[in-house]
Amino acid sequence: MAGHPTLAPGNRPDEDAPGRGGAGSDIRAEPVFTAHGVTKVYRSGEVEVHALRGVDLELYEGEIAVMLGPSGSGKSTLLNIMGGLDRATAGTVRFRDHDLTNASERQLTRYRRDHVGFVFQFYNLIPSLTAWENVALVTEIASDPMTPDEALELVGLKDRMTHFPAQLSGGEQQRVAIARAIAKRPEVLLCDEPTGALDSKTGILVLEALTRINEELKTTLAIITHNAGIRQIAHRVFTFRDGRIAETVTNATRAQPSEVTW
Repeated sequence: MAGHPTLAPGNRPDEDAPGRGGAGSDIRAEPVFTAHGVTKVYRSGEVEVHALRGVDLELYEGEIAVMLGPSGSGKSTLLNIMGGLDRATAGTVRFRDHDLTNASERQLTRYRRDHVGFVFQFYNLIPSLTAWENVALVTEIASDPMTPDEALELVGLKDRMTHFPAQLSGGEQQRVAIARAIAKRPEVLLCDEPTGALDSKTGILVLEALTRINEELKTTLAIITHNAGIRQIAHRVFTFRDGRIAETVTNATRAQPSEVTW
Protein backbone atom coordinates (compact mmCIF):
# COMPACT_ATOMS: atom_id res chain seq x y z
CA MET A 1 0.00 0.00 0.00
CA ALA A 2 1.23 3.44 -0.83
CA GLY A 3 2.55 5.72 1.89
CA HIS A 4 0.65 8.66 3.27
CA PRO A 5 0.01 11.38 0.68
CA THR A 6 0.23 15.01 1.65
CA LEU A 7 -3.06 16.56 2.73
CA ALA A 8 -3.91 20.22 2.98
CA PRO A 9 -1.39 22.39 4.85
CA GLY A 10 -1.67 21.93 8.60
CA ASN A 11 -3.50 18.63 8.18
CA ARG A 12 -0.81 16.02 7.94
CA PRO A 13 -1.97 12.37 7.97
CA ASP A 14 -0.16 11.65 11.23
CA GLU A 15 -2.21 14.38 12.90
CA ASP A 16 -5.61 13.75 11.40
CA ALA A 17 -5.86 10.11 10.41
CA PRO A 18 -8.37 8.17 12.51
CA GLY A 19 -6.77 5.53 14.69
CA ARG A 20 -3.62 7.60 15.26
CA GLY A 21 -4.50 8.93 18.67
CA GLY A 22 -6.70 11.90 19.55
CA ALA A 23 -10.00 12.27 17.73
CA GLY A 24 -11.32 9.21 15.98
CA SER A 25 -8.98 6.83 17.79
CA ASP A 26 -11.72 4.17 17.74
CA ILE A 27 -11.08 3.72 14.00
CA ARG A 28 -8.40 1.30 12.85
CA ALA A 29 -5.70 3.05 10.82
CA GLU A 30 -5.87 0.85 7.74
CA PRO A 31 -6.42 2.76 4.51
CA VAL A 32 -9.39 1.59 2.49
CA PHE A 33 -8.82 4.14 -0.27
CA THR A 34 -5.53 5.72 -1.29
CA ALA A 35 -5.65 8.45 -3.94
CA HIS A 36 -2.52 10.23 -5.10
CA GLY A 37 -2.34 13.09 -7.57
CA VAL A 38 -5.81 12.41 -8.92
CA THR A 39 -6.72 14.65 -11.83
CA LYS A 40 -9.87 14.56 -13.93
CA VAL A 41 -10.31 16.54 -17.12
CA TYR A 42 -13.54 16.48 -19.09
CA ARG A 43 -13.33 17.50 -22.74
CA SER A 44 -16.16 18.87 -24.88
CA GLY A 45 -14.79 19.77 -28.27
CA GLU A 46 -11.92 22.16 -27.64
CA VAL A 47 -13.11 23.02 -24.13
CA GLU A 48 -11.41 21.38 -21.14
CA VAL A 49 -13.01 21.32 -17.70
CA HIS A 50 -10.65 20.46 -14.84
CA ALA A 51 -12.87 18.75 -12.28
CA LEU A 52 -10.01 17.49 -10.08
CA ARG A 53 -6.54 19.01 -9.83
CA GLY A 54 -4.11 16.63 -8.13
CA VAL A 55 -6.11 15.34 -5.17
CA ASP A 56 -4.37 13.31 -2.45
CA LEU A 57 -6.59 11.42 -0.01
CA GLU A 58 -6.70 8.43 2.29
CA LEU A 59 -9.92 7.06 3.77
CA TYR A 60 -9.70 4.64 6.66
CA GLU A 61 -11.52 1.51 7.68
CA GLY A 62 -14.64 2.27 9.73
CA GLU A 63 -14.39 6.01 9.13
CA ILE A 64 -17.20 8.46 8.42
CA ALA A 65 -15.82 11.08 6.03
CA VAL A 66 -17.95 14.09 5.09
CA MET A 67 -17.12 16.02 1.93
CA LEU A 68 -18.20 19.65 1.70
CA GLY A 69 -17.83 22.30 -0.98
CA PRO A 70 -19.76 24.20 -3.64
CA SER A 71 -21.18 22.59 -6.75
CA GLY A 72 -18.44 21.93 -9.27
CA SER A 73 -15.68 21.69 -6.68
CA GLY A 74 -14.91 18.03 -7.49
CA LYS A 75 -16.66 16.10 -4.72
CA SER A 76 -18.92 13.93 -6.87
CA THR A 77 -16.20 13.38 -9.45
CA LEU A 78 -13.86 11.97 -6.80
CA LEU A 79 -16.65 9.82 -5.34
CA ASN A 80 -17.42 8.40 -8.78
CA ILE A 81 -13.75 7.57 -9.35
CA MET A 82 -13.49 5.90 -5.94
CA GLY A 83 -16.64 3.91 -6.72
CA GLY A 84 -15.37 2.68 -10.07
CA LEU A 85 -18.02 4.64 -12.01
CA ASP A 86 -15.44 6.91 -13.64
CA ARG A 87 -11.72 6.95 -14.28
CA ALA A 88 -9.07 9.48 -13.39
CA THR A 89 -7.28 11.31 -16.19
CA ALA A 90 -4.04 11.13 -14.19
CA GLY A 91 -2.91 9.95 -10.77
CA THR A 92 -3.56 6.69 -8.94
CA VAL A 93 -6.48 5.31 -6.96
CA ARG A 94 -6.34 2.12 -4.93
CA PHE A 95 -8.97 0.27 -2.93
CA ARG A 96 -6.99 -1.89 -0.51
CA ASP A 97 -4.93 -4.04 -2.91
CA HIS A 98 -7.10 -3.24 -5.94
CA ASP A 99 -5.59 -0.85 -8.50
CA LEU A 100 -8.61 1.06 -9.81
CA THR A 101 -6.49 3.24 -12.07
CA ASN A 102 -5.66 0.51 -14.57
CA ALA A 103 -8.54 -1.87 -13.94
CA SER A 104 -10.50 -3.24 -16.87
CA GLU A 105 -14.23 -2.62 -17.21
CA ARG A 106 -14.87 -6.18 -16.10
CA GLN A 107 -12.69 -5.71 -13.02
CA LEU A 108 -14.46 -2.44 -12.15
CA THR A 109 -17.84 -4.14 -12.50
CA ARG A 110 -16.76 -6.87 -10.10
CA TYR A 111 -15.30 -4.28 -7.73
CA ARG A 112 -18.59 -2.34 -7.64
CA ARG A 113 -20.58 -5.53 -7.16
CA ASP A 114 -18.46 -6.99 -4.37
CA HIS A 115 -17.10 -4.05 -2.39
CA VAL A 116 -19.06 -0.80 -2.81
CA GLY A 117 -22.57 0.41 -2.07
CA PHE A 118 -24.01 3.62 -3.52
CA VAL A 119 -26.66 5.98 -2.14
CA PHE A 120 -27.74 8.98 -4.18
CA GLN A 121 -30.07 11.92 -3.64
CA PHE A 122 -32.74 10.25 -5.76
CA TYR A 123 -33.80 6.83 -4.58
CA ASN A 124 -34.10 4.96 -7.91
CA LEU A 125 -36.49 2.38 -6.48
CA ILE A 126 -38.57 0.24 -8.85
CA PRO A 127 -42.17 1.45 -8.36
CA SER A 128 -43.77 -1.91 -9.08
CA LEU A 129 -41.75 -3.72 -6.40
CA THR A 130 -42.21 -3.63 -2.63
CA ALA A 131 -39.47 -2.43 -0.31
CA TRP A 132 -38.53 -6.06 0.35
CA GLU A 133 -38.41 -6.87 -3.35
CA ASN A 134 -36.29 -3.79 -4.16
CA VAL A 135 -33.70 -4.95 -1.64
CA ALA A 136 -33.93 -8.57 -2.81
CA LEU A 137 -32.76 -7.52 -6.27
CA VAL A 138 -29.30 -7.01 -4.77
CA THR A 139 -29.26 -9.98 -2.40
CA GLU A 140 -29.98 -12.36 -5.28
CA ILE A 141 -26.71 -11.48 -7.04
CA ALA A 142 -24.39 -10.78 -4.08
CA SER A 143 -21.86 -13.36 -2.93
CA ASP A 144 -22.47 -13.03 0.83
CA PRO A 145 -25.62 -10.96 1.36
CA MET A 146 -27.72 -10.36 4.41
CA THR A 147 -31.42 -11.08 3.96
CA PRO A 148 -33.75 -8.25 2.84
CA ASP A 149 -35.41 -8.54 6.25
CA GLU A 150 -32.09 -7.93 8.02
CA ALA A 151 -31.18 -4.98 5.80
CA LEU A 152 -34.57 -3.30 6.21
CA GLU A 153 -34.52 -3.86 9.96
CA LEU A 154 -31.11 -2.15 10.16
CA VAL A 155 -32.62 1.01 8.68
CA GLY A 156 -35.76 0.86 10.85
CA LEU A 157 -38.24 -0.34 8.24
CA LYS A 158 -39.12 -3.78 9.51
CA ASP A 159 -42.82 -2.90 9.51
CA ARG A 160 -42.78 -1.38 5.99
CA MET A 161 -41.34 -4.29 4.01
CA THR A 162 -44.48 -5.02 1.99
CA HIS A 163 -45.14 -1.39 1.04
CA PHE A 164 -44.54 -0.06 -2.46
CA PRO A 165 -42.46 3.11 -2.98
CA ALA A 166 -45.60 5.20 -3.58
CA GLN A 167 -46.81 4.18 -0.12
CA LEU A 168 -43.60 5.37 1.55
CA SER A 169 -42.43 8.85 2.53
CA GLY A 170 -39.30 10.33 0.96
CA GLY A 171 -37.23 9.44 4.01
CA GLU A 172 -38.56 5.87 4.02
CA GLN A 173 -37.74 5.50 0.33
CA GLN A 174 -34.21 6.74 0.99
CA ARG A 175 -33.83 4.23 3.80
CA VAL A 176 -34.97 1.46 1.44
CA ALA A 177 -32.27 2.65 -0.96
CA ILE A 178 -29.74 2.46 1.88
CA ALA A 179 -30.94 -1.04 2.80
CA ARG A 180 -30.53 -2.08 -0.82
CA ALA A 181 -27.00 -0.66 -0.87
CA ILE A 182 -25.87 -2.39 2.33
CA ALA A 183 -27.59 -5.74 1.78
CA LYS A 184 -24.55 -7.09 -0.05
CA ARG A 185 -22.35 -6.15 2.95
CA PRO A 186 -20.14 -3.61 1.15
CA GLU A 187 -16.95 -2.49 2.79
CA VAL A 188 -17.61 1.08 1.66
CA LEU A 189 -20.82 3.08 1.29
CA LEU A 190 -20.53 6.12 -0.99
CA CYS A 191 -23.33 8.63 -0.43
CA ASP A 192 -23.93 11.62 -2.72
CA GLU A 193 -26.37 14.08 -1.11
CA PRO A 194 -28.33 11.34 0.72
CA THR A 195 -30.42 13.95 2.59
CA GLY A 196 -30.53 16.55 -0.18
CA ALA A 197 -34.23 16.08 -0.95
CA LEU A 198 -35.36 15.70 2.67
CA ASP A 199 -36.52 17.97 5.46
CA SER A 200 -34.61 18.10 8.74
CA LYS A 201 -36.71 15.57 10.66
CA THR A 202 -36.59 13.03 7.85
CA GLY A 203 -32.94 13.73 7.11
CA ILE A 204 -32.01 12.97 10.70
CA LEU A 205 -33.68 9.56 10.41
CA VAL A 206 -31.55 8.86 7.33
CA LEU A 207 -28.38 9.96 9.16
CA GLU A 208 -29.31 7.70 12.07
CA ALA A 209 -29.58 4.78 9.64
CA LEU A 210 -26.17 5.61 8.15
CA THR A 211 -24.40 5.96 11.50
CA ARG A 212 -25.95 2.74 12.73
CA ILE A 213 -24.56 0.93 9.68
CA ASN A 214 -21.15 2.46 10.34
CA GLU A 215 -21.20 1.40 13.98
CA GLU A 216 -22.67 -2.09 13.63
CA LEU A 217 -21.14 -3.21 10.33
CA LYS A 218 -17.93 -1.11 10.54
CA THR A 219 -18.69 0.14 7.03
CA THR A 220 -16.58 3.05 5.81
CA LEU A 221 -18.85 5.95 4.81
CA ALA A 222 -18.06 8.82 2.46
CA ILE A 223 -20.87 11.38 2.46
CA ILE A 224 -21.12 14.31 0.07
CA THR A 225 -23.41 17.07 1.30
CA HIS A 226 -24.17 20.76 0.96
CA ASN A 227 -25.50 20.73 4.52
CA ALA A 228 -22.57 21.89 6.63
CA GLY A 229 -24.30 20.71 9.81
CA ILE A 230 -23.75 17.08 8.81
CA ARG A 231 -20.02 17.57 9.33
CA GLN A 232 -20.74 17.15 13.04
CA ILE A 233 -21.24 13.35 12.72
CA ALA A 234 -17.97 12.79 10.83
CA HIS A 235 -14.61 11.55 11.99
CA ARG A 236 -13.02 13.77 9.35
CA VAL A 237 -14.32 16.57 7.13
CA PHE A 238 -12.85 17.39 3.71
CA THR A 239 -13.64 20.76 2.16
CA PHE A 240 -13.27 20.97 -1.62
CA ARG A 241 -12.58 24.10 -3.64
CA ASP A 242 -11.77 24.32 -7.35
CA GLY A 243 -10.97 20.64 -7.76
CA ARG A 244 -8.72 20.42 -4.71
CA ILE A 245 -9.05 19.49 -1.05
CA ALA A 246 -8.61 22.90 0.56
CA GLU A 247 -8.99 21.79 4.17
CA THR A 248 -9.08 18.60 6.21
CA VAL A 249 -10.42 18.70 9.77
CA THR A 250 -10.70 15.95 12.38
CA ASN A 251 -13.61 16.35 14.76
CA ALA A 252 -12.47 16.36 18.39
CA THR A 253 -15.97 15.22 19.34
CA ARG A 254 -18.73 13.83 17.15
CA ALA A 255 -22.42 14.63 17.40
CA GLN A 256 -25.31 12.21 17.22
CA PRO A 257 -27.61 12.73 14.22
CA SER A 258 -30.32 14.08 16.52
CA GLU A 259 -27.89 16.84 17.56
CA VAL A 260 -27.12 17.99 14.01
CA THR A 261 -27.93 21.62 13.33
CA TRP A 262 -29.88 21.56 10.09
